[in-house]
Amino acid sequence: MTYHLDIPESVASSLRLPEPEVEPRLRSELAVALYAQCILPFGKATELAGMSRTTFADLVTSRNIPRHYSEDDLAQDLRYARGQ
Repeated sequence: MTYHLDIPESVASSLRLPEPEVEPRLRSELAVALYAQCILPFGKATELAGMSRTTFADLVTSRNIPRHYSEDDLAQDLRYARGQ
């Protein structure tokens, strides 16, 4: 399933961003907001933002958003570290 979000022209024209930065910035802002509200897990928020895990973690940290790290996250990280 894919969602497309229509931004009204009146809003889009008010964005104070160069055109090439609009989509990636909106994606990262949405990812950060959904992660901060515990709506989207870290890995999926990273995917939505189109960033590496490290870059997204730095962004979240710079916004003073606490990391939500569950036992499931730990298990996933351990599986990844073991090459599984």
